[in-house]
Amino acid sequence: MTAGISTVLIWRNICIKESGMKKLTLSATIVLILVSVLSSCGSTPKQEKQPVLQQESDAGQQGKSETSAAESGAAAVNQPEPVQNEENPAEAAQVQDPPDVSFAKKLKEYLDKDDMAGALASFDTMSDALKDDTDLQILHASLLVSAGRGAEAAEIGSALQEKDGKNISVLELNAQIAAVNGDKKKSNELAGQILAADPYNASANIQLAQQQVLQRKYKIAYNYYKKALTNDPDNADALFGCAQMAYYLDNLDESKATFQKILDRDGTNAGALAYMGKLSAEQEKYVQATKYIQDAIKYAPDNYSFYLDLGTYQRNQENYDEAEKAWTKAVGLNPDYFLAYAYRAGLYNEMNRYADSLADYYSVVKTNPKYYYAYEEIGMLEWHEKNWAKSRAGFMKALEFSKDNYSYKLMVAATYLKEKNTVECKNFLKTAMRNMDTSSVEYGMLRLYNDQGGINAENAILPKIDKIEKTTPRGKMWFYMGLYYELKGSQKLAEEFYTKIMNMQTPMFFEYELAEWGLGK
Repeated sequence: MTAGISTVLIWRNICIKESGMKKLTLSATIVLILVSVLSSCGSTPKQEKQPVLQQESDAGQQGKSETSAAESGAAAVNQPEPVQNEENPAEAAQVQDPPDVSFAKKLKEYLDKDDMAGALASFDTMSDALKDDTDLQILHASLLVSAGRGAEAAEIGSALQEKDGKNISVLELNAQIAAVNGDKKKSNELAGQILAADPYNASANIQLAQQQVLQRKYKIAYNYYKKALTNDPDNADALFGCAQMAYYLDNLDESKATFQKILDRDGTNAGALAYMGKLSAEQEKYVQATKYIQDAIKYAPDNYSFYLDLGTYQRNQENYDEAEKAWTKAVGLNPDYFLAYAYRAGLYNEMNRYADSLADYYSVVKTNPKYYYAYEEIGMLEWHEKNWAKSRAGFMKALEFSKDNYSYKLMVAATYLKEKNTVECKNFLKTAMRNMDTSSVEYGMLRLYNDQGGINAENAILPKIDKIEKTTPRGKMWFYMGLYYELKGSQKLAEEFYTKIMNMQTPMFFEYELAEWGLGK
C-alpha cells in the first residue's frame, strides 16, 4: 500500500459443522487492515467485535462434539502525518485521502453494512495504481474465501505466490486457501515453508492443529495451539483452540480458565460462552449452563448447535416445553440436518406423544439414512401403534446396520407372529439362525420362536436365562420370554416377566419400554 502497511494475515475461519455443511466466514482480517490504513490519516474506525463460533458435529452429538479456527497476527507501520498547508488552512482541510485510504474507507462502509457483494465489486473498479498492491490483493482473496469463492481466491493467491513467494503473509494466505479448497497436501507444504522460516508462526501452527482436530487427535492439536501462543500469547483463536482441546481432553479446570480469559477480553465471544455452558453442564449446573448458552445466542442467534445445547439444558431441568421450543428453532434453522429431529423425537416419546415422535424419527432417517438408531425407534413406535408391517420394516432396516443383533431378529419374527404369519416367520428365522452358536441362549430363543415351543422347549431355555450374570442381557431375555408368552396368549405369564424388567434399576435397553407397554403403562 502507499502508506507502507506491513500486514500479516489474520484469519478467523469459523467452521460450524451443521447439516453436513461447512460454513466459512472471515472477521478480523478486514478490520485490522482497514484500521491500519485509516489510522494513517487520523481516522481510526471503531473496531467491531465478532465472535469466534466453533461447534461440534453429528452426531451423536450427541457427545463432545468437534470444530476448528485459525488466526495469525497483524502489524501496522506508522505512516507520516499529512503535511498541513500552513499558509492556506482551508486548502489543507480539503486535502484528499491517498487512494488506498479512500478505497479502504469505502470498503469499510460496505462491510459495516454486511454488503459482501458490494465490497467484492469495489475491487473490480479500483484504480490501476492499487491493483498490484500486495496487501489489497491479500484482502481481496480473504474476502473471496469468506464469500465461499475459493477458486477465485486461489487465482489471486497463485499470482501473489509468483510475485513474492517468500512473503509470509502470502504463504499464510495460500495455505488457508488450499485448506478451504480441500487441497490438504498443498496446505501442508505451505505450512511447512512457513514453519521453516518461523517455527512459532501462529497461523501455520493453528492450521496444523485444525487438521489434528479433524482426526480426533486432540492432544497433538492442543500442542500445536500451545506452540501458536509462544510468540502471540493473546492470539484469540489459539486460546480458543487450547480451551476447546482441554475440554475434549477432560482438563476441565484449564478449559474453564482459558475460556474465561477469552471472555474477559471479549464478553461477546459466543463460542466461549457456549463452552462455558458445556462446562457448567458437566457439573450438572443446568441453570447456569442455560444462562451461558442464552447469552451466546444473543450474539449468534442463528447458530444451530447453540439451540441443541439450550434444549438439552432445559430438558435436564424438566422444562420440556422450553426444550421443545429450542429444538424446534434448530429444526427451523436447518431442516435438512438430523440431530434436532432426533433430540425432539426422544422428548416427544418421553412425553407420550408417540405420533409426533414417529414423525420426527422419519425425518431423522430422511435427512440421515445411516443413523440406524432411528430405525430401531421407528420399529418400536410402530409396534406401539400396532402397525406390524411398518414396525417390521424399521427393525429390518436396523438389522441391515447390525446384522448379528438378535433383538432385531426376534422383533421381526414377533411382527410376523402378530400377523399370524408363521410361514414367513419361519422363512425369516431360518436365515437369521444361520451360522449362530447353537449352544447359545440367543440361538435357543430364536429356535423357541421358530418352533413355537412346547413345554419342554420352554423349560430348557429358562435355566439358561437364569444363569446369565450380566443384568442387561438377562433383562433382554426376560422380555423375549414374556413376549413369547404374550404371543401364545398367556398374558399372565407374560406380565410376570415384564414385571421383572420393571423392577430392574435403570435398565439401558430398548425392550424396557416395550415391557412397559406390555403391562399397559
